[in-house]
Amino acid sequence: MIENPKRYTITAALPYTNGPIHIGHLAGVYVPSDIYARYLRLQGKDVAFICGSDEHGVAISMKAKKEGITPQQVIDKYDGIIRKSFEDFGISFDNYSRTSAKIHYETASAFFRKLYENGDFIEEVTEQLFDEQAQQFLADRFVMGTCPKCGNEEAYGDQCEKCGSTLNATDLINPKSTITGTTPVKKETKHWFLPLNRYEAFLREWILEGHKNDWKPNVYGQVKSWVDGGLEPRAVTRDLDWGIDVPVDGAEGKKLYVWFDAPIGYISSTKEWAAREGKDWEPYWKDADTKLVHFIGKDNIVFHCIIFPAMLKAEGSFILPDNVPANEFLNLEGNKLSTSKNWAVWLHEYLIDFPEKQDVLRYALTANAPETKDNDFTWKDFQARNNNELAAIYGNFINRVVVLTNKYYDGIVPQPNEFSEVDKQILAELKAYPAVIASSIERYRFREALGELMNVARLGNKYLADEEPWKMVKTDPERVKTQMYVALQIATALGILSEPFLPFTSEKLSRILVIPTKEDSSDSELAKQSHKGWETVSKSSELVKPGHKIGQAEILFAQIDDAEIQKQIDKLEATKTANKMENRTVEPQKETASFEDFSKLDLRVGTILEAEKLPKANKLLVLKVDTGMDVRTIVSGIAEHFSPEEVVGKRVTVLVNLAPRALRGVESQGMILMTNNAEGKLVFVNPDADGVDNGALIS
Repeated sequence: MIENPKRYTITAALPYTNGPIHIGHLAGVYVPSDIYARYLRLQGKDVAFICGSDEHGVAISMKAKKEGITPQQVIDKYDGIIRKSFEDFGISFDNYSRTSAKIHYETASAFFRKLYENGDFIEEVTEQLFDEQAQQFLADRFVMGTCPKCGNEEAYGDQCEKCGSTLNATDLINPKSTITGTTPVKKETKHWFLPLNRYEAFLREWILEGHKNDWKPNVYGQVKSWVDGGLEPRAVTRDLDWGIDVPVDGAEGKKLYVWFDAPIGYISSTKEWAAREGKDWEPYWKDADTKLVHFIGKDNIVFHCIIFPAMLKAEGSFILPDNVPANEFLNLEGNKLSTSKNWAVWLHEYLIDFPEKQDVLRYALTANAPETKDNDFTWKDFQARNNNELAAIYGNFINRVVVLTNKYYDGIVPQPNEFSEVDKQILAELKAYPAVIASSIERYRFREALGELMNVARLGNKYLADEEPWKMVKTDPERVKTQMYVALQIATALGILSEPFLPFTSEKLSRILVIPTKEDSSDSELAKQSHKGWETVSKSSELVKPGHKIGQAEILFAQIDDAEIQKQIDKLEATKTANKMENRTVEPQKETASFEDFSKLDLRVGTILEAEKLPKANKLLVLKVDTGMDVRTIVSGIAEHFSPEEVVGKRVTVLVNLAPRALRGVESQGMILMTNNAEGKLVFVNPDADGVDNGALIS
């Protein structure tokens, strides 16, 4: 670990521009990285918070083919959505770039050439899968087949999403091209490989020994498993029509593998930022006094902890990450998030459905962050976090302080009198909170840090509840001045300490308390104190001075009602139904029937009069059906889907001229027509229209 770094380079995983941002991305990467960057800025640290759109690779090509547009149109569309979503949500990147930018092409190409010229690559002719109908080599995601490790029949050529195994397309059993559906053949092609096996000793020393005690167990464990399993050369080029050209002779038609070029995007984005700000980019990537931290999800651990460090080590002039605090996955309402199945809460849609509630989502995702294990986001929990915590604890405390200050003193901070022991203890506790919260943040325990922030609000609520200034004002108004002075110190501290976690709330609270923010140009003492951030809370005995006038109360967190939540739940249920309909299997058409064949069928409308289970038969119900011509017995295999009570009185369609058949000793004199819905449940083919009588002939 680097002690007292001069500067920080913080990277957040480059979002892939084949779809918008969802809550899984936010919880895993962008909210924790933003908390960390904002916290460091409050400490007065030199921070470069870097990100950008990842715009190359197979998935972009697949999306373009599916939508009938060009890859450039795909990346332009989603880069715009993602960029605006981050901005509206308040993610405070110092630079958000694109891997399609000229500076990235130049940086990635130069990086490859240096490794190539140093002899760091292995050049090999290997057999790759080739689609003869499409006349192209199939990159990883253009191949699906059976996983050789778990038997999943829908594994991709680079990874099985069921068991998590990393694969090569040629490993798949019964591979199929996702372009044409045909079985590909193997064909020779030349590629360049990074020999990861050369870096095993380095990785063991750097991570397995050097970071045994400070990296998260889930990250350390995954790296150890890979290294202990033996590393092999990994291709850094692909046969693709979309991406950065391999910049060497003899590489026509080859592109840089997206996982070679994407992490270099952190470097090119830093260059872009530095050029704009008039800074030198190199210290942020090459100075030993710089702390480099990668925020990623667990599916990217191998790339950021093995492949990218091996690339940096091979290049020779770059620093290595001090930490890679990867989170686990966030599920949604008990199911795995899936962009392809639309099982997600999309950020740009959330911002429309819940205007001015950015901090509510930030809070809910941080309070339930998947830091050590997969966690589950539910809309009911989201509602409870807002109503029972943000509104009832944080918002309630601030509202009481502001309302009472305006009621008793016309909004002017009162001059305190002598402090009681309780007052002194409360103010001492308040001073201790910045260090407690900071310790959690610096250990990447953001959920724990948020809990301590809420304890500041709880401290204020308990103080007011115990002191009861609304009662004391009638008997000892001088004592109330001190109570309200103390409460205002807590409120001011809460506003400062909230900035990394709840930036919109912090800004709103600063406005209510009329505390200048870092954007203000005021040179008042109060402004200078607020700019010092947390240091002020821990060292100053007076955050807001007597005589300072605050503003009027505003609602910080409005209650979210059941109807708003039900709307979101209904949206997910509609998605679930749509997915089932899309994935349903439709029976193929049977042999062609002539009109004469069909005319032999006698279909009538009927009503079920009686129903009972057939003894010793789990699937069969014995029905008495009024066909309009007669009342007859029909045995139907629907007992696993309906109780006898459910079907009595049902209008049904009956095939009445089916030859009688004995079932378990009961003669069945017809057939009830049924089908299955999207959930696989039996449904009556039912004539519900008014005026349709029993016995009506269906033709």
